[in-house]
Amino acid sequence: MTGTPLMAVRNLTGGYDDVTVIRNVSLDVHPGQAVFVTGRNGVGKSTLVKLIAAQLQATDGTITFNGRDITEEPGHSRRSVGIGYAPQESVVFDTLTIFENLTLHYRDRDLTRYDNLFSLFPRIGERLAQLAGTLSGGEKKIMSFCRAIAEETRLVILDEPSEGVQPENIDRMGKSILKETACGRSFLIVEQNMTLVEQVADQVHLLDHGECVFETGRVPDLRKIVSERLQI
Repeated sequence: MTGTPLMAVRNLTGGYDDVTVIRNVSLDVHPGQAVFVTGRNGVGKSTLVKLIAAQLQATDGTITFNGRDITEEPGHSRRSVGIGYAPQESVVFDTLTIFENLTLHYRDRDLTRYDNLFSLFPRIGERLAQLAGTLSGGEKKIMSFCRAIAEETRLVILDEPSEGVQPENIDRMGKSILKETACGRSFLIVEQNMTLVEQVADQVHLLDHGECVFETGRVPDLRKIVSERLQI
């Protein structure tokens, strides 16, 4: 895609303490684009987005967002410039209700921002008084997804949003993402569910051993192409 990217990641390197997991990864996310990172378990996908979301500190490389170098900025600063993040794990506060999980970061506690999402995922809207810790793993993922989509951010980072989610709800997630990208919002998504990738992706990066080994735009037979590349 031509034009200036909303976010540009260049030669990003980092990991945990003295263990390097991600090596020299570069990618762009343009306005209105859904960019996916996929690959086998344990190849560094979640580590990559943790570096981008400042949950981990990069040891080399740069991250630019909307023309601003945010490489050294902390996570709360990245949120303030318009980057949302839904992690793979610890996606809800178990001891709080669904209502509290969805509204604790808003002073007005207004649920109208979730109206469209509740229409897609009515079980969340119907159980607002229930403790989030009593939800299934898939239901927690849906609630985390709704919370991330409802925030007024320009870029949403989602780490394995479909994990444990029923197929019909994965399809609804895809429709929600497509609606948002049509309005100019951008997404960076770690995902192994190829049905969602095929439904939504504008760009796909395949990771292996912490490096990007293949990338492609929206093409026919994407599932087959990625499966063949995973054999390398």
